Order: sequence, then C-alpha cells, then structure tokens
Amino acid sequence: MGNKIELTLSKRTIQGKKVAALRRQGIVPAVVYGANMKPVVVQAEHIAMEKVYRQAGRHTPVHIAIGGRRRIALIKSVEFDVLTHGIKHVSFHAVKTNEPVVADVPVRLVGEGESPAERAGLIVLQAIDQLQVKALPMDLPEALEVSIENLATTDDKLTVADIPLPKGVEIVDNDDGREGTADDDQSVLDLVVANVYEPSALQAANDAAGGDADSADADSVEVVGEQEAEATE
Repeated sequence: MGNKIELTLSKRTIQGKKVAALRRQGIVPAVVYGANMKPVVVQAEHIAMEKVYRQAGRHTPVHIAIGGRRRIALIKSVEFDVLTHGIKHVSFHAVKTNEPVVADVPVRLVGEGESPAERAGLIVLQAIDQLQVKALPMDLPEALEVSIENLATTDDKLTVADIPLPKGVEIVDNDDGREGTADDDQSVLDLVVANVYEPSALQAANDAAGGDADSADADSVEVVGEQEAEATE
C-alpha cells in the first residue's frame, strides 16, 4: 500500500437535474453509502476528484472527510462524460477496516521485454487486465504482479494460479458466489493471464479480424464500476 489517499467532501444540497450547474462550476457530485450508514450526497472539486481517482482507481482505500467525520471508502463506480471524458459522478462505498471487501485489482506483467520468449522473437500478450480479490481494505494491493521470466516457447503460458498473492489477499473464485469471466465449470485460477505467440500467428489473426484484432470497442463507456441503488444524483 502506498501513501494514504485523502479527499475532503462537502455535503451537497443540490440534487437532480440541477447538478448540471455544479458541473459547470467545476464541481463533481458524489454519494457515499455503506458501512451501516444512510447514503450521503456530497461534492468535491473536479480537479481533486480526478486526482483521487487516478491514484486510487477502484481498489485502493480513500480516506474521506465529510463535515469533520472521517471514513474509509472505496470508489465503487464512476460516471464519465462521453464527450469530454471528464468525471460526472462518483459513488463511494464506505467500508470497515476489520471486514474483508471484494475489489477489482489490476494485473501487471513483470519483466516485459526480458523473457526468453521475447528474446527469441516471440510475442507475449497479456490476456487478463484485472482480477477480483478479497482482502481487508488496507491489505488491498495496488496490483497483482506476475513474472514472465520463465516464458520461453509458444507452449508456455501463465495462469491466475501462477500469481503470487500478498499476505491476506485471496482470488475470488466462482465458488465465492461472484460472477466472473470464467465458465461455470472453470475455476478462475485456471484462466490464462499471458500467452506466447509467433508474430506470424498474430498477423494472421489480425488480418482475419479486418485489422482490428487488438482494437477495443469503439463505443464510449460511460460508467466504470458497479452501479448501486444508492448511487443517485
């Protein structure tokens, strides 16, 4: 866990369609809910909110202050303007430090460019960008790191089971009752994190896909994260 991330929020009296006026003034509306508390509508300056989201994502605890009351919260969802890509609304989920939470944590490949496979002219591609983990809020890692130093041929791969987990952190599998990316009969631990390919094979796949094999969906995504019933304006 890096430096403590802090954000001061002020209670908000403006709701509904009138929040558009707040946004024009550089204010982002937000809501805080959870941890046996009633939802509280709040706001913060856009610059401060952007900075906190860049630092915390949706997996690092944020120390929030509302009218002198301090809490620990995770960013549950963020709504973006599809034209400007600026933050329009943020939902914070207040948590208790002694109760485990589930969060999406980035997966990071370590040693890129230095694996035997890459030195032999092969290509290592990451297949999973993030995974759901369960841990106490202050034990949530900034990222799950896995080394590719042993990848040498196209027969080699890394799976979720190969990722070393920090103390107190566990992968959320399908058996935990959460929806995952794996099939119902497949454990998340068996999912492939990184594969090794021949450049020619990737080129053939790219040609078959009309040149868009590595392209993301062009449609704008407005909401990042899980929307909750309490997360209203």
